[in-house]
Amino acid sequence: MRNLTLSESSSRQCQNCRLTATVIDVEQECLWAISERVNADADLEVEVWKDALPNVENDVSNNPGTSLATMFTSTANQSIANDVSQIASLRVRMDDRQLAVITRGGDIATMGLDDEDYTVDIVGSFEDGILAAAWSPDDLQLVLVTGGRNLIIMNYAFDVLSETPLHTEAFGEDAPINVGWGSKQTQFHGSLGKAAAQAAPPSTANSIGSSPDDDTLPRISWRGDGAFFVVSALLPVPPSSDALPRRVLRVYSREGALQSTSEAVGGLEHPLAWRPSGNLIVGTQRFGSFKGAGKGREGRHDIVFFERNGLRHGEFTLREASQAFVDGSLEPRSFGYKVRELSWSSDSNVLAVWIESEEGDVVQLWTTGNYHWYLKQEISAPSFSAAPGRFTSINWHPERDLQLILTTQNEIIYRTYVWDTYASGTAPPADSGSVAVVDGVSVLLTPFRTQNVPPPMAAHTLTISPPPIIATASTISSRALAPIHMSFSPVSDVLAILWESGKIDIWDLHTRLGPGRGKVIDPKMVWGGPVQKSDDSRQFRELAILTPKSHAQTEGISALIALLGNMRGGSDFLEVVDITPDGITQACSIDLNGLGWRLVISDDGVACHHLGKIYMVDVSESTLSPPIILGAPCDLIISTNIRDENPSQSSDVTLFIGLARGGELLASTSDPEYKIRSLARNANSFTIAADFVIYATTAHEAHFVPVSCLRHQNEIVDEIRRIERGARIVTAVPSTMSLVLQMPRGNLETINPRPLVMRVVKQDIDAGNYLKAFLACRKHRIDLNVIVDHDPARFRERLPSFLDQVDDVDFVNLFLTSLGNAHQPASTISELCDAIREELEKRDLIKYVNSILTAYVVKKPADHEAALRVLLRIRDNEPATVEEAVKYIIFLVDAETLFDVALGMYDFSLVLMIAQHAQKDPREYLPFLRELRALEKFYQRYRIDDHLRRYESALADLKLAGPEHFDEAVSYIEKHQLYNSALSIWRGTYEYTTVLSLYGEWLYERRDFKQAAIVFIEAQKPAKALIAYEKGLQWRELFDLAVRENTPQDDLADMGYRVAEDLTSKKRYSDASRVLLDYSKDVREAIIALVQGSEFSEARRIITLHSRPELIEDVVHPGALEARSQITEELGEMGEQLRKQRQRVNELRIKKVEEPEAFYGTEDTDLHNVDVMTDASQFTAFTRYTAAPSTASRTSKRSSRSRRKMERKVGSGRKGTVDEEEYLLKSITKLAGRFATTQNEASNLVQHLLQFTEEHRAEARSLQEEVSKFETELRETLAEIWPATSGDLEDEEPQDSWATRMAEKEKEREGAIKRLTKPDIRGDEWRTKLLDVGMCNCSGKVKYLLLRRLSRVLGIYASQLHGIGILLDLFVTTLAMSTVKQYASRRVVSGEDGRLFPRMNEPSDLNFASPLRQMQRTTECLSTSRRVRRM
Repeated sequence: MRNLTLSESSSRQCQNCRLTATVIDVEQECLWAISERVNADADLEVEVWKDALPNVENDVSNNPGTSLATMFTSTANQSIANDVSQIASLRVRMDDRQLAVITRGGDIATMGLDDEDYTVDIVGSFEDGILAAAWSPDDLQLVLVTGGRNLIIMNYAFDVLSETPLHTEAFGEDAPINVGWGSKQTQFHGSLGKAAAQAAPPSTANSIGSSPDDDTLPRISWRGDGAFFVVSALLPVPPSSDALPRRVLRVYSREGALQSTSEAVGGLEHPLAWRPSGNLIVGTQRFGSFKGAGKGREGRHDIVFFERNGLRHGEFTLREASQAFVDGSLEPRSFGYKVRELSWSSDSNVLAVWIESEEGDVVQLWTTGNYHWYLKQEISAPSFSAAPGRFTSINWHPERDLQLILTTQNEIIYRTYVWDTYASGTAPPADSGSVAVVDGVSVLLTPFRTQNVPPPMAAHTLTISPPPIIATASTISSRALAPIHMSFSPVSDVLAILWESGKIDIWDLHTRLGPGRGKVIDPKMVWGGPVQKSDDSRQFRELAILTPKSHAQTEGISALIALLGNMRGGSDFLEVVDITPDGITQACSIDLNGLGWRLVISDDGVACHHLGKIYMVDVSESTLSPPIILGAPCDLIISTNIRDENPSQSSDVTLFIGLARGGELLASTSDPEYKIRSLARNANSFTIAADFVIYATTAHEAHFVPVSCLRHQNEIVDEIRRIERGARIVTAVPSTMSLVLQMPRGNLETINPRPLVMRVVKQDIDAGNYLKAFLACRKHRIDLNVIVDHDPARFRERLPSFLDQVDDVDFVNLFLTSLGNAHQPASTISELCDAIREELEKRDLIKYVNSILTAYVVKKPADHEAALRVLLRIRDNEPATVEEAVKYIIFLVDAETLFDVALGMYDFSLVLMIAQHAQKDPREYLPFLRELRALEKFYQRYRIDDHLRRYESALADLKLAGPEHFDEAVSYIEKHQLYNSALSIWRGTYEYTTVLSLYGEWLYERRDFKQAAIVFIEAQKPAKALIAYEKGLQWRELFDLAVRENTPQDDLADMGYRVAEDLTSKKRYSDASRVLLDYSKDVREAIIALVQGSEFSEARRIITLHSRPELIEDVVHPGALEARSQITEELGEMGEQLRKQRQRVNELRIKKVEEPEAFYGTEDTDLHNVDVMTDASQFTAFTRYTAAPSTASRTSKRSSRSRRKMERKVGSGRKGTVDEEEYLLKSITKLAGRFATTQNEASNLVQHLLQFTEEHRAEARSLQEEVSKFETELRETLAEIWPATSGDLEDEEPQDSWATRMAEKEKEREGAIKRLTKPDIRGDEWRTKLLDVGMCNCSGKVKYLLLRRLSRVLGIYASQLHGIGILLDLFVTTLAMSTVKQYASRRVVSGEDGRLFPRMNEPSDLNFASPLRQMQRTTECLSTSRRVRRM
């Protein structure tokens, strides 16, 4: 559905030249042309001209034009025709920057392109001449056909690689093998026998010849990859033979080995071109009655295709052979033309056919799609005399796909084409989706709103009349059949057709938009005529038509037409003409600077663009507005108006969307502050429809971008849909919510994307067209809940209107079913269902009974019983309707469920109806129903409810059945645990106490002792309540009730011992002590309980209160030492754990640095960029995240339970897994919390130990030292192993590779470790300050030992010893403080808690150690000692 549009045209003059060959120098962006002429001495004079390629960025006036580079003389080949060029090949060799010229006279000349004087060297010559020559695509080989009919292959240095005769009898290496299938020899011949089978078939070789138009010269063409080349040449005919000369194609390999020979083809001509993609070899064939012609219609002329194996592969017929336009009339024509050459574009998409005719030369551009060849463009040779115009060469740019270079004798013509789709852009509701395709003099029209006709067919074929031939001296296009451009009006289906000469035809297509029997398209021509005078030298290439809002009438037309063209040899121009029924007038004319201007597809004005800049045209002033920057040169730009979402602001802006040649899709607006946005970098086509920018990408996706998000610099939120590979957008039809795509082969596909469907559906909902919206959702499988969700409040208001439009019962049922499956709150669904049901009941209960039943069923929760009650309401008056309704509701709801619901309504007739229509087996339900009928009413209901498992209702029915069923009710309560229901049912009755007792016993069995005791009290069973309180350790309530029940004192004491024992086992020591004191009156046991719980303060208080000092030494002192030993054990365990984990963390970190492969489990670094891991690799980096490194990874299906188990394994921190370090840090964090608890216990214990014996005081000092030591060790450990905070992590740009993904995974793991909060260690508030003072210079243990030795010597009493201790404390304290003050200013160090200490590594600074040593020596001299016990 694409067309070729001329986007740029220019020409250069070369005076007094006869140009015959051109070549492009890609590196220097220039063209080299050869001008040749044969002088009087029969020598060939060759001129080499240089021309800079046209640049759209430069002004034409600044172009230096063509210049003569050099000239040389060569030998002319007198054996060829005069109209055949003497230049066999012209090539730019890029490697050595040389221009290679090969003449048919036999000379091979080279010219250095970087030389200043362009010196020409004759490399070599062939005496018999060169008939054909062709360089390989890589310039490494040259193939020649000499005049002696030899095939020569030369290398880059012109050394001969191979030389073979051109003509040979061999087929080639790819000769087919004939097994005889289908041949004459294998057929049955009846009575003729074997002789007929063995008889040779009549030879047809003598009847096959060449065309009279054949120039008899050989041709050479290379395949695009340079692996093969083909030679086309006439076979020589012996003089005595009656055979005709015919052409044959031979395919050779790069080394010169013959691969295949073509089959004999009558009328095969000299043109030859191998498609660069390599699948087709192209030639021409004539048919007719001449000698040697192909068998076919007279005058038929085909472009024929061959495969590499020499077999035919299709063809298409040239339009020249059958008809031609002469003076505007259609007349047959025979041999008045011939095909000179064929040439493929570099991308293999366009085939150029050079035709030489009596009226002048023409180049036709053909493209293919869906196995049909379209004639897209025709280029006529210009003429400035009475003689017809002639081309002398044709050439495609090697890199710019659609740039064509043509030459006449003294002119170089450049023409650049782009792909374009001529689609109608009318807005709804008049959007027809019409698309026009050019095929010669036919325009193929298809309105995609009503039908999708696959190409090459069309809904309507419009035959157009080309302009008449004007044979004057200034004729620009003496002959041009195909139009140059087309355009649809943006407001109606009016098509304007433009020819290069300036002729315009305007057609009103009269497209039928809806279904009907009339013609889909009934075009009428409303205006036709030339825009320019016959002697005007302008060439037109593009137009845009703007018509009024009303449709064009057949009687006349009023339109504004913008035309773009090129002044011959000059710049582009823009002309706007106004066409009315009275004639044509020029509205404005603007000379544009430069080449390559294009028109913007717009619906409200004229605009053009050039080099990524958009200019609005002021027609009245004939001026251009300041440019709107789009950023890059674009082949196609479409504009649309965007209205502001705020109704109070009427400032609309124009949005411009452009597709650059590299595939970038750009957006800009008329707002000068708007920044250019790039929507995509791989787009291949786009359109604007239904307020969406729709574009397809080379990633095979269709994107839908709302234009509203492009109004401002908002984030682009687009919807994406996958499409077929290589698909391009043809057009979009908003009214039918369709998008038409064309596949690479050429076939079409119409899809209905969700964004387009939802756009139309929402518009219909807003307009109240619920039926249209409903049908659209139903057709395109859109959830019908969108009708409600779009505007719930308005839908409720318009609910009667919705039911008026959607009045079909099946439609209502479908809507209700969709509503029941909606993701909305159950209350909302129920409200909507009830509202619809009530409205339907008001309209017609009988008609909408199925819909009413559906409304009950889809509610959340479903109300099946209410639905069946509806059937009971109409059962007597409408039995037939009820029968159908029962069948319908059985379709909606499971039959067993309906049977149970009907049974629960206690209506046996309804139960039988459901059972019968559900086709239940009567043997299953009739005996049960008979049994129920025989029972008393309430007991019958009890049995029904019990059968339906409605236990609470069954219990109520059993109560109503009478008191004689109470025992059965008790069993029923216990069986189904209906205690709460039973209490409410029997409240206020005689049996209520029994039910309470049952409930209390059930709670007691469930170990809910507190609630059981409350129930027993309510049931007036205090004995059971006491037991429940005791089991529940509710000792306050227990003893309160026991005292109120006058329990004896001995029983209270025993009860206190039992409860205290249970409380102690639960570590509730304070409560146990209270019970023993208050009710058992046992102070000793109470103190023991408190000591077990380390409650020493409370224990000493109670001892003092009850005057039991002996318990201090008997209970408290041993208990304190036991608590101290427990803390020591805990510190030892924590220290051992801390040291092991500290060592393991350091080992892991050293291993991470020194052996990263072993730590991370990575593989060879050569595999870092491999994205896909193979099954052969069992040990990968993922192994560390799943199992230990020694375990091979296995893939298997796991249940949810096994997955949870695996997750626990991953986080368990097993040795060798990647989680081990994180696990260790978390474990140390828990250890710090555990140490904080131990600190508190030690702090509470130390203050009591200091007040007991000297042994306890020593233990207090030792305990505080141990805790301090462990605290220091813990601080050091945390400072050493704790990682940096998360703020130290660096954010790096992620890359998509296996190695980087694994690095990111490990980075996440490291981040998780670094995000762990470092535990805080308490300060010194837990410490006992008195011990700190004593420990500053002299340990308490040393002082204690001194006192003990003195006591042994003196044998003094404890009170005296205590006085000596006080004096010693005062001595040590005074000595320490004076020493600290003396040396504080000289040598101090700072501790971790901020306190200052003297440096202890210099004993000379502290002289108080001498008195201590003297005291120690004094005590050692004492001979006896005895132990002093405290009284």
